[in-house]
Amino acid sequence: MPNDRTDRPCRIRVQRPGPLLVEGPVEVELEDGTTVTSDRFRVALCTCRRSRRFPWCDTSHRRKA
Repeated sequence: MPNDRTDRPCRIRVQRPGPLLVEGPVEVELEDGTTVTSDRFRVALCTCRRSRRFPWCDTSHRRKA
């Protein structure tokens, strides 16, 4: 996937608790070797593994009220 922003590095924002916010587009290689892509301008990567859409965050990490 080409990087249209070659003049600056990819930005990843770390929030605790919560997902990693990555400026897209992104390509993610999973443990089993498969690759998933997103062409969105920002994606949230799940770090808690509770997401039903892993590796994309679906806010499953939030506590139920």
